[in-house]
Amino acid sequence: MDYAKKSLNLFSPSLSNISSRCVAASASVLPKFNPRPRPFRVTNSDRSLKKGVMADGLRDLMNKTMDVFSVSCVEGLVLDEDGTGVDTEDFFQTLKDSTVLMVLEKGQKWTPQQSSLLGGQAAERRTQRRKDLAKLTLDFYKNHPKEFIGCLNVQMTLYGMYSMSYDLQCYHAKRMLREALRWTLFSMQATGHVLLGTSYYMQNLIDEDEKAEAQLIASRKTNKLFQAIQWKKSVADHIN
Repeated sequence: MDYAKKSLNLFSPSLSNISSRCVAASASVLPKFNPRPRPFRVTNSDRSLKKGVMADGLRDLMNKTMDVFSVSCVEGLVLDEDGTGVDTEDFFQTLKDSTVLMVLEKGQKWTPQQSSLLGGQAAERRTQRRKDLAKLTLDFYKNHPKEFIGCLNVQMTLYGMYSMSYDLQCYHAKRMLREALRWTLFSMQATGHVLLGTSYYMQNLIDEDEKAEAQLIASRKTNKLFQAIQWKKSVADHIN
């Protein structure tokens, strides 16, 4: 047992040296990561001038901003939308491309845009003046894309406090439509039978009328023929 421990102690320094050399070799082989330059939009404190700048880091952006705006000293960079200061590289890397930044010189401060202030005040006035009495929401949806008739959800809110809703499922509507189609088909079939029976009855009436008329014409012809024969016979008897 003691011999095994001594053997491990002899091999452990050589193993540690080999691992440290492998790490150093891998570190020397791997290339250094260079961040990709990203686009940003930079404006001055009064928003009268806006420039596009490509930078890969916060320090690079500040240096290029000083060159573009001809500023000797930059007090800070803030977000144009809310004035949040961009002071660290970690926060800078979280910004999206084409983010609007404001460069501040010594003694300058961030101020919100006048249009946003006016818009916010107008929206607040509209919100204060508005008072909802009733609100009706209709939501038409389908449980399956192949459904012929969808479902309807009706929701009503009164004075912003009392609400009620009703969900009209399509199953009842489909059942009613199916029954309506069934009765329509039955009515069409019954109407067809009635029309066929009526047409057959009318055809029989026409045929009987035509037969009676033909018999009347035949009887008239027979009577005329019989009268003619009798007249000839009476003339012959008179001559004799």
